[in-house]
Amino acid sequence: MLPPEKNRLLTEVGPGTPMGDLLRRYWHPIAGVTEFEAKAVKPIRLFGENLVLFKTLAGDFGLIARRCAHRGSDLSFGIVEEDGLRCGYHGWQYDRTGACVFRPFENAVNPGQAIPPSTKLAGYPVQVKGGMIWTYMGPQPAPLLPDWETFSWPNCYTQVVIAEIPCNWLQCQENTVDPVHFEWMHNNGPQRRAGDFGPYSPPTIDLQVEDFEYGLISRRFREGTDKTTPLWSVGRAILWPNGWYFGHHFEWKVPIDDENTLFITWSILHVPTECEPYVQTRIPTWYAPIKDENGEWILSHVGNQDIVAWVSQGRIADRTHEHLGASDRGVAMLRRRLFDDLAAVAAGREPRGIIRNPERNVRIELPCIAREDLKNGLPRAEMQRHPVMGPFLRDYYSMAGQPEEIKEEFEQAMSVRQSTFLRHKFVPQ
Repeated sequence: MLPPEKNRLLTEVGPGTPMGDLLRRYWHPIAGVTEFEAKAVKPIRLFGENLVLFKTLAGDFGLIARRCAHRGSDLSFGIVEEDGLRCGYHGWQYDRTGACVFRPFENAVNPGQAIPPSTKLAGYPVQVKGGMIWTYMGPQPAPLLPDWETFSWPNCYTQVVIAEIPCNWLQCQENTVDPVHFEWMHNNGPQRRAGDFGPYSPPTIDLQVEDFEYGLISRRFREGTDKTTPLWSVGRAILWPNGWYFGHHFEWKVPIDDENTLFITWSILHVPTECEPYVQTRIPTWYAPIKDENGEWILSHVGNQDIVAWVSQGRIADRTHEHLGASDRGVAMLRRRLFDDLAAVAAGREPRGIIRNPERNVRIELPCIAREDLKNGLPRAEMQRHPVMGPFLRDYYSMAGQPEEIKEEFEQAMSVRQSTFLRHKFVPQ
């Protein structure tokens, strides 16, 4: 159990909070590049701040506070210019740092008058990588945006999937260090709901969570296997502070505020070697539903199953009444490391996983099960039988609601026809 003050310390992420200050010291994905093919301005809320993300006429992205310094008009209704964003109410213009650079009427009546520094809005740097828009909201100098090797794998089809989750970011991230949930949330539960009352899936026999340079490594093995299984010998990488890496996808849980989270999945699959060379000209972004047309929680897909577990704990999980067991050693370690980082930042030191050396930030390799197969590809027949690649070739089982046009793009890239199947039989172990 956590005392109330420690639970608040871990979960409050708004401006001026210790955890918010810690999380702002990392780069976070916040949107997909292709979202701006049909629009230039998007309101967004991050870490309790109302912001506006925009694409200038020159093609650059900016992220600034949403309210105009003049009279508070909403800049999400603004007008993009060559190098900034103009308020649609009286035309005050801001550059990508949030500085007010032009006031039309004031300039007309008082040419050359200096613009007061107080008109500057909060502004945050943004970068593009992997078809996603990233921001850094912490103190300068900013660390480097990690260049994970998977972003550069050739001959792959990639998609960005986003969902807004009505709960705190931490209960989402704690899922990453809880491997026992796989057999119940993703195997046994769906199996029973599908009407299959056969034997339960093999139980986890042992698990371990340990430190590595960019976060934590989660290891486990099930009954019928031993520590030679890649699930133990390689393990899964939990990227600090709010990511997860599976080889075929990344996940990030980005705080919107204390009670809402932006859940971003970056999925990648190598095309069958018969389809090489393949070059993807754009990485599509789509938003996944978490409830169906009747308002019921969706349980058909792996990510949606996780979401139900996260949200069912409440907007902010009450850890003052929980009873952790042996399966929660990873959860306990995650919390300890967060408390360690909070203490480090308070003492003026740098938290874990920060990258500042440009020479090291080049296609960084992460622990990855079936890495060579995922990176270099396989012939279609082998790919279809592959325990990691095969399920994705048959269906995008991670999140519900994949748009038909993206499914068709994927099928064309892979030269396959996807089909519906019993997902509980094919979830990677």
